[in-house]
Amino acid sequence: MRSSRRIWKTVALLAAVFACATVVWLWRDPMGLVHAEFSRQRWAAGLSLVQADVAGHRWTYAVREADQPGAPTVVMIHGFTGSKENWYPLAARLRGHYRLVIPDLPGWGASQRIEGQDYGFVAQSTRVAQFIEQVARQSGSEVVLLGHSMGGGIAALTAAQYPAQVDRVGLFDAAGVRFKDNQFGIDVLAGKNPFGVEDAASLRRYVDTVFHVDSAKPFIPWPASRALIDWRIRQAPFEQSVLDRIGRSEERFLPGEAAARIHQPALLLWCQQDAVIDASAMSLFGVQMPQATQVLLDGCGHMSIMERPDDVAAAVELLIRKGEPR
Repeated sequence: MRSSRRIWKTVALLAAVFACATVVWLWRDPMGLVHAEFSRQRWAAGLSLVQADVAGHRWTYAVREADQPGAPTVVMIHGFTGSKENWYPLAARLRGHYRLVIPDLPGWGASQRIEGQDYGFVAQSTRVAQFIEQVARQSGSEVVLLGHSMGGGIAALTAAQYPAQVDRVGLFDAAGVRFKDNQFGIDVLAGKNPFGVEDAASLRRYVDTVFHVDSAKPFIPWPASRALIDWRIRQAPFEQSVLDRIGRSEERFLPGEAAARIHQPALLLWCQQDAVIDASAMSLFGVQMPQATQVLLDGCGHMSIMERPDDVAAAVELLIRKGEPR
């Protein structure tokens, strides 16, 4: 009996120590739980973090080698306010079959940002082409370039302007064409940032705008939510400068115009309930890219790569099997 009580006291003491340690950890790093979840997802996808200096910036990217030599390299480019972590659900489904290279774009995530530099469509597409040439491309292996949202516009320009670096291209919920009016587009043209976050209510509005499926919406517990809000407030000037560049300047429709020069095998994928880049954008890109396979998913929003990763993975597999590159 005494032995049993001692065991329970020991368990209670260890639990108390663990709880105190957790509190101290979260106090020192409020985003610790979020970072831990990203690490878990990265481990599940078999990815490792690497850095490289390309195009005058220090890039941070996740990479996983293919199980077989010579397999295609799939490069994934995230969107506005996004990061490499947005691609982890898809990466987990493609792991082993292909070499995966998933960068934070310069200016975003863990990659370097340089004051006064241009981070619009054109400048970033040039950087992505250099990144592919110096980091992603391997002799005897195709490069499949995937881009989501802003990253889709960047991918379109990269494939059109630097065809030697891109063998196949996939544009997912991509920016860069004059799609049907929605509230997001109206706000951007008015000089607002619909993704702006300054308090708990705007954080929830941001999540609800980009996600349609409730189960896919990330849970951000306190104090991580408070730390995220504070960080997004600090990012607001940079976000607005990029949004003005890709959403209001002479660059905003360049990806759609350049798409007519994309001759590689291509994939266009949208979600019917996308409240950011309306699904009408897919047919506009499709007119410019008649060779592209078009996939319209029902029951998901702007974050197709997180809401429907199984369907997106199947579409990517089809893209890679389709036809001869260029």
